[in-house]
Amino acid sequence: MRYGYFDEEKKEYVITRPDTPAPWVNYLGSPEYGAIVSNNAGGYSFAKSGANGRILRYIFNQFDQPGRYIYLRDNDTKDYWSASWQPVGKDLSEYKSECHHGTAYTKMMADYSGIHSEVRYYVPLGQSYEVWNLKVTNCSDRKREISVTGYAEFTNNSNYEQDQVNLQYSQYITRTVFCGDRVRQMIHANLDGLKDGEEVDNKNVFNRFFGLAGEKVSSWCGDREKFLGRYHGYNNPSGVEAGVLCNEGNYNENSCGALSTVITLEPGESREMAFLAGMKEDNEAAEIIAHYADCEKTCAVELEELISYWHGQLAHFQIRTPSPEFDTMINTWNAYNCFMTFIWSRAASFTYCGLRNGYGYRDTVQDIQGVIHLAPQMALDKIRFMLSAQVDNGGGLPLVKFTHNPGHEDTPDDASYVQETGHPAYRADDALWLFPTVYKYISETGNFAFIDEVIPFANKDEGTVYEHLKRAIDFSMNHLGRHGMPAGLYADWNDCLRLGKDGESTFVALQFYYAMTILKEFAKYKKDEKYIKYLEEKQEQLGKLIQELCWNEDRFIRGFTERGEVIGKRTDPEANMWLNPQSWAVISGLATERQADLALQMVYERLNTEYGAILMDPPYHANAFDGALAVIYNAGTKENAGIFSQSQGWLILAEALCGHGERAFNYFLENAPAAQNDRAEIRQLEPYCYGQFTEGKASPNFGRSHVHWLTGTASTVMVGCVEGILGMRPDFYGLRIAPSIPKEWEKFEISKDFRGCHLHITVKNPGHVEAGCKKLYVNGEELPGNYIPQEKLTGETEIEFYMS
Repeated sequence: MRYGYFDEEKKEYVITRPDTPAPWVNYLGSPEYGAIVSNNAGGYSFAKSGANGRILRYIFNQFDQPGRYIYLRDNDTKDYWSASWQPVGKDLSEYKSECHHGTAYTKMMADYSGIHSEVRYYVPLGQSYEVWNLKVTNCSDRKREISVTGYAEFTNNSNYEQDQVNLQYSQYITRTVFCGDRVRQMIHANLDGLKDGEEVDNKNVFNRFFGLAGEKVSSWCGDREKFLGRYHGYNNPSGVEAGVLCNEGNYNENSCGALSTVITLEPGESREMAFLAGMKEDNEAAEIIAHYADCEKTCAVELEELISYWHGQLAHFQIRTPSPEFDTMINTWNAYNCFMTFIWSRAASFTYCGLRNGYGYRDTVQDIQGVIHLAPQMALDKIRFMLSAQVDNGGGLPLVKFTHNPGHEDTPDDASYVQETGHPAYRADDALWLFPTVYKYISETGNFAFIDEVIPFANKDEGTVYEHLKRAIDFSMNHLGRHGMPAGLYADWNDCLRLGKDGESTFVALQFYYAMTILKEFAKYKKDEKYIKYLEEKQEQLGKLIQELCWNEDRFIRGFTERGEVIGKRTDPEANMWLNPQSWAVISGLATERQADLALQMVYERLNTEYGAILMDPPYHANAFDGALAVIYNAGTKENAGIFSQSQGWLILAEALCGHGERAFNYFLENAPAAQNDRAEIRQLEPYCYGQFTEGKASPNFGRSHVHWLTGTASTVMVGCVEGILGMRPDFYGLRIAPSIPKEWEKFEISKDFRGCHLHITVKNPGHVEAGCKKLYVNGEELPGNYIPQEKLTGETEIEFYMS
């Protein structure tokens, strides 16, 4: 079943049926002022922190309520509806709507009872408040009097948990008053007698506002219970039914902002207005509302700025292939998903409630990879930040606080850090993600100066980027298990696989092997011959260990527990085949050609499904070892044989590196949201963004996806597609082109900005092969092989690549 379509020209997803299987959402703004809005206007907002800056209330895991509601009432018939289908929920045979999710804006259009409405939700670029820009048009043949009511439900405390749970406190600290064109909410209003800088119990007065520009307020309400009415809900609020609000604020209990205006429309006439919300002092709120006196003009300019900014970011890499699903994901939605995950980390969604008050180290460093080719400066800023969260021993802080203070942080070695963050120990893989991320950044930009840039460590001291990477190698060398492979520590990438402090992870060992390959490139650039020799010796030793200990006939095992148990051997009754060691054996360069073919074939035969490859098989149930925490999940769910979507990107890349274009693209299609647009009732998640996992073949809900938007999947799939399928593989000194594509593709094009040059790349495949280079032309000059040195690139570079 299909609920909408992709408009690639406008870079929008258009929802044509509002009764979607789940709330389908979009992101507005940035963490400075963040807002999440669903296709039925549900959602919430916050300033700076989803944990401690919550402004608009949302009840998670319920019915997508409350939200940014606009009600319209015909004052002659007393019939009323909402500008989004919900919350009123009119009969869809009479109520027609579309929701257009775009790049940092959402537009909802509705037609009911001869009235057309359009509301555009957005956060202006660089601002910290939100706008609900409404246009109402009379499409009937008679004069209409319409009451328009905007409703925003404030939290009573900026901390989400305090607002929802600590009611003996949060219900008695809030007041609302009316200020002519806005409702002003004050939290801890009784502290208004304090002098500037004074606090009581670390508390002072907070101000929020909900205002109206472009029309006069006819009535207002600041009390949720009075607006809704006893035994009423958001679908039939008493204030809307009555046609006039109570003109009363609240003193204790629950605040809201509700503003009504009455407009008269001749046939064909339109009126425009803007509701505005934010966390601002009252004088600043008044200035913001005054700025929208000519809301039609102001909103049009701001929306154009938003669109230009985001489309400009996406324009740095665009493709045209025979696959519309591939194009829309790479050109728009996977890229936009990468940006949202990069910006928001795992801070706030409809699944993440905003309470993780910091950045996960491994999550964030991986997420950076997805935007390097689109926004290298943004990537650089975040790389610096994450390097400054590396401890001087080379490990990463498992959770990097939003208030991170480089050089002065506690670490997992300190009880205070454990108590504050809840992370009791280092993880084996955190710092190892730095290697591909930093390497991809320098390869994309040619910014070699960054290698020698001095950056502080999290707790003390400082070092060049090169030194930071060397310390990461030291961390793994100083934390080895009984066989000499990297110790499992608190966890490797799989948080549900606890091998024990002295257990050993094949996955991490392969990462470590790959890290040494990368660092050798840095050492060669630095002419650090002594260190090159050291890395070569250690890498050779590690490679031999992995081959001797971890290759099991036709697959690589998952690792060893600290008691010496082998995890993932082919004779195990459960979990005898794991996905990640197979793909990473190829990505790391360790696997021989024979091993790569055997291991990837086993993945295809044992793990692949129509929705992607499951993480392992069979699921844990009755034979789980002590650290197999995945057993707590139902079979086919999450780490227990679910289709963990992030791993699909690594599998795509591994197949592409082997020249298996058909399989690489098949894995893309199986898990790509856009390729499941006509199966939305099965997938349920938005058909334009990735989820964390899809339920696997062992689940009765096979194909249903979960945990939308904020997932490392966006980044790994982007890398797998751009570097793997499309074959864009920059290194320190130029660009290698090595596509791995379906045989049926005869031609595709890439537009890419690279090191100050614009590349137009045409790949032709007349022989219908999956991989290989026959000829390469750069600005008409034929070059040997498939490599373009940087000096061959010009401001406008025309590249023709012929496959064979």
